[in-house]
Amino acid sequence: MQRTELAELGEFALIKHLTQALPKHNDTTILGVGDDAAVVAYPPEMQTLLTTDLLLEGIHFDLTYTPLKHLGYKAAIGSFSDIYAMGGHPQQLTASIGVSARFALEDLEELYAGLRLACDRYGVDLVGGDTSASLTGLCISITCLGMVEKGQAILRSGAKPTDLICVSGSLGAAYMGLQLLEREKRVFAGEKEGFNPDFAEREYILERQLKPEARQDILLALRGAGIRPTSMIDSSDGLASELLHIATESGVGVRIYEDRLPIDHETALMAEELHMSTTTVALNGGEDFELIFTVPLAQLDELRTLEGIRIIGHITEASAGCFLVAPDGTELRLIAQGWPQEQAEQA
Repeated sequence: MQRTELAELGEFALIKHLTQALPKHNDTTILGVGDDAAVVAYPPEMQTLLTTDLLLEGIHFDLTYTPLKHLGYKAAIGSFSDIYAMGGHPQQLTASIGVSARFALEDLEELYAGLRLACDRYGVDLVGGDTSASLTGLCISITCLGMVEKGQAILRSGAKPTDLICVSGSLGAAYMGLQLLEREKRVFAGEKEGFNPDFAEREYILERQLKPEARQDILLALRGAGIRPTSMIDSSDGLASELLHIATESGVGVRIYEDRLPIDHETALMAEELHMSTTTVALNGGEDFELIFTVPLAQLDELRTLEGIRIIGHITEASAGCFLVAPDGTELRLIAQGWPQEQAEQA
């Protein structure tokens, strides 16, 4: 396959090539790519949400097993998830990339194909970005603008004692997908000839790692049921870490129950195969992009009508601390990374 060196185009021609014929999905986009800056305008009753992510090769992704199209898609999804976690809707996206000499035009076309697919699927306008040479591999900077009704942004600081702690979907699948890919990469390193990766019956966890989705559907379902979470965050850094953020910002404690953690069958099988605890995986896996949120106890009946949501615990007073409760009643203090203290701390 013929590859086109980026030097043949130059920066301006490259940007034009990658961003030509971009569709417009939102009336809030007045002017997209083509000028010194994009122009957006939100209605006066709305507020602007802004989030940014930086992804570095070798730190946040490995191109040994990550297709560039999937990488572009996932980069966009991560930012969309941040907007949904605030109760808003993403509107515009910018993508800036730094590339080394080993990348050709066709590589960047694949990356942008993933960005475009995500934007088209979620109704977001790709309105700009920048390109630069890089001496350290591929780097991607994503900025996403969203909007939310004035005063309706869902913060991490609104949780109250007796609120229910809820999680969408399942936890740990993306992390198990990563462990599977890393295992096969190590096998490949030692078997250059005749290598056939073993991905049989592991499609779900691979998709959760390589092509995750943002939970716009959960946000819409909550609104349809008349439920406004008191606090919300996405699970990009793992359940334990995110719950500790809510506890800190809200000034509350947390009780979650081990036997209520939502763990998919493939995730459990992969964890068993790798001799890992499913609880550890669910608490600390990250990158699932599920929504973690709290709901007043008074709305339990409305919450039970919704599919894809699991109640895993409740909010307590700050003095009660943050704990995972095992089936036998033992309480283990939540920590942000790794398994909680080996010696169970009794409440």
